[in-house]
Amino acid sequence: MAVVAVLFCGEALFVRWFTARGVPVTTQLLFRAGGQLVWVLPMLLSGGGALLRSGHVPLHVLRGSCSLATWALYYISLTKLDLATATVLSFTNVMVTTLLAGPLLREKVGAARWAGVLAGFAGVCLMLRPWEGAGLMMAAPLGVAAALAASLTWCGLTVTTRMLTRTESTGTIMGWVGLVTFIGILPAAAWGWQPIGWLDLAMLAAFAAFTPAIILLITEAFRFGEASAVGPFQYLRLPIAALFGWVLYAEAPDTWGWAGSIVILAGAAVVSTAEARARK
Repeated sequence: MAVVAVLFCGEALFVRWFTARGVPVTTQLLFRAGGQLVWVLPMLLSGGGALLRSGHVPLHVLRGSCSLATWALYYISLTKLDLATATVLSFTNVMVTTLLAGPLLREKVGAARWAGVLAGFAGVCLMLRPWEGAGLMMAAPLGVAAALAASLTWCGLTVTTRMLTRTESTGTIMGWVGLVTFIGILPAAAWGWQPIGWLDLAMLAAFAAFTPAIILLITEAFRFGEASAVGPFQYLRLPIAALFGWVLYAEAPDTWGWAGSIVILAGAAVVSTAEARARK
């Protein structure tokens, strides 16, 4: 999970670099989805059509669509916000998932998880400061909207994953998401395609090669370690992103931004810990 935190930040730096060089976000998403498909290709070839055989095809398509929307919105937020702010706003998906866990997954949401949700949304208010005319909401409305929308679609990704893991194998889930995301982004990438130099092409290939490892490592972390032990390591993303943003771009959240970040992280940690204990 600690490696995941580093890879997430590496992905953010790649997105910043590609965007600065004029590589469209749709092209970045095409290579990311293509890399994901290449990673599952051996399973598809060895399993044949049996790997994709499922009685929950609509749910697989919905999960793939949520995955594609999540990364698209997350990439947009990275180009509009400083790295630390974009990162911490992505953690609000924990709170949104908790809100939907009851009605959709029939999970019991206890007092601790509700307290974490309320703390998280209070942290968002501190960061955005809608009561001010010069707050983050006014300074980067598109970035804020993209980051918060990504949390909603990430919630959809989380909920559908939990539903599918009850009956589907990891190979089937990964195979479907690889196909859906690649096919889904292909028309938009073709429409917005621009000539790519050899350096950009090489960097996109490297980008496609390592980004699928994020989901794989998260899955393996929770497979071999208790959720309450490994879960908090995902929050290493914030200090790493803040360090990269400060060193490379001389950017950092303001005082209100840091205050909101701390509250959001505390709320997310409370929710994650309460959820892990409930699953025990």
